[in-house]
Amino acid sequence: MQENKPLTHITAGLLIAAALIVYSIILNFAGLSNDPTFGYITYAILIIGLIVTIGMHAKAHDNRLTFGNLFAFGFKSTAVFTIIFIAFIIIFNLLFPDMKEKGLEMAREKLEEQGKMSDSQIDDALEMGRKFFWVGVIGGTMLFFIILGAVGSLLGAAITKKKPVNPLDELSV
Repeated sequence: MQENKPLTHITAGLLIAAALIVYSIILNFAGLSNDPTFGYITYAILIIGLIVTIGMHAKAHDNRLTFGNLFAFGFKSTAVFTIIFIAFIIIFNLLFPDMKEKGLEMAREKLEEQGKMSDSQIDDALEMGRKFFWVGVIGGTMLFFIILGAVGSLLGAAITKKKPVNPLDELSV
C-alpha cells in the first residue's frame, strides 16, 4: 500500500496562487478583468482550490484530523497565496503601468454614467484613486482574500470526511 505524502500549506498556497495568477493574466490580456461575471470565477477558483487541497491534506493523514486542524491548514494556505498574489499584482502593475490608467479611465466612465458627480468631483475622486492606488490594491486584495479564504477554509474543513480518533488507541501503540 502506497502512503500518501502530506500536502503542506505552502504547496497548497502555491498551487492556488498559480491558478489565480494564470487566470488573472488571461483575463487582463483578454480585456475582461473588470467584468464582474469573471470575478465570480476567481471566487470559485479560490474556494474550490481550498476545499480540494484541504481534502488532499486530510486524506494524506488518513482523515484523522479535526475540524480545527483542517481549518488551520486552509487558513495558512490562504496566507501563502495572498502574499504570492499581492507580489504578482505589484510586479504586474510595475511591468504594465497602463493597466492602472485603464482602470481609472473605466472608473471615470462609470462615474459619468451615474451622473451623480460633477466633472471636478470626478477629477478629485480619480486623483485620490491615483494617490492611494497601492494602499487600495494591496489592502483590498488582502482583505478580499482573507475573507474568502476563511469561508473556503470553513467549507473545506466542514465537508472533509473525518475519522474520530479514539484516545485509547493512541495509548496502546
